[in-house]
Amino acid sequence: MALSLFAISVSAQETPPTQPPPVKTTTTWEAKNNPTVDSILSKYTGKYVASKPAPTTADIFPATGQFESSTNPEAAHVTVTLDAENKGMVWVEGLPQGKIKAMLRKSPGTYKIPAQKAEDGKDVAEGTLLFDKETNTLSIVIGKTYNDADPAAAFAAPAIGDETPLPEADVKVKAGKTKIKKKPEAPKAWVYTGTKIVTETVSN
Repeated sequence: MALSLFAISVSAQETPPTQPPPVKTTTTWEAKNNPTVDSILSKYTGKYVASKPAPTTADIFPATGQFESSTNPEAAHVTVTLDAENKGMVWVEGLPQGKIKAMLRKSPGTYKIPAQKAEDGKDVAEGTLLFDKETNTLSIVIGKTYNDADPAAAFAAPAIGDETPLPEADVKVKAGKTKIKKKPEAPKAWVYTGTKIVTETVSN
């Protein structure tokens, strides 16, 4: 028995005590704590350019909106709205001719007003609608043919003496007197000029 106890004692002395496994520590790398990264970023601090907001419908189609005129009392307030299904067409309301449509010809603000019947049944002659983004001005002329090459030409007044001569058949000689048949006058074009009402957005 003494030998057995001695053997167990020797075995216990030879076996090292069990140690717990070492604890691993994880270090998270952060750029702001890196002096090299910090020195590079410091050159651009305060120089970042904020990204531009996405363009709105009003930015893409600036001719839409509300307009007021000081020169057209018969159309003091005009509204131009985008067609719900066809983005190339707008509806103009507030004109004495009634609610009419205009078709986009040159982006962003050049439209052709086709000859049409207004909603109330009135006949509307061909015309032109132009929006000047620099001055926020809407110009409409009804009663002149749309000029594809130069749409703004429809708003120019005719030059003095720029009249078509009468054909010879309209000049009659009677009893020694020359009688000139008057040329029927063409209906005068209707012109509108209005300024866009800009609503300011207040940010908190």
